[in-house]
Amino acid sequence: MKSLILIFSLALMTVSCGSQIYLEPTTLNSVVEKKEFDFNATKAFPTNYDVINVMNSMPGSTGTRILNLDPGYGFNLKKDLFSVALPYFGRAFSATPGDANNGGIRFESKDFRIKQSTTKKGNTLFVITTVDQRESYVFNLEIFKNGSAFLSVSSNNRQPISFDGNLSAAK
Repeated sequence: MKSLILIFSLALMTVSCGSQIYLEPTTLNSVVEKKEFDFNATKAFPTNYDVINVMNSMPGSTGTRILNLDPGYGFNLKKDLFSVALPYFGRAFSATPGDANNGGIRFESKDFRIKQSTTKKGNTLFVITTVDQRESYVFNLEIFKNGSAFLSVSSNNRQPISFDGNLSAAK
């Protein structure tokens, strides 16, 4: 019975989230065509079970694997600059020297590759690969027709992490 209620709740949340429009279709088509937009992350989905166990052990935890994020996280994509400021919850495979206070995935790249395709459902898929960073990153961004988006970030030094969010016109 609990699993039936859980499935019904997830289906209801999916339907209610899918009907909200984050960016008008004409604006969405324009920013996707120009490849100049902002991705605003609203939720993080860590894959590391150590992080999930810590989250579940905290007082008031609901046993979820989703972290709601404060505004200000995401990335800005322009023709000549890819600026990223995302939190990171997970394990790095090797220690990298740098500022310990500058956690997360934060960098600016001027040398990056973009591959654009369309999924079977008609969504746009961007694969953005950095070239000029010490740690190579691959960003898989699926953009839905209502302006919402799902981002998966993988690296040669960290466990993957995913984010849910929406697009806006580049500032």
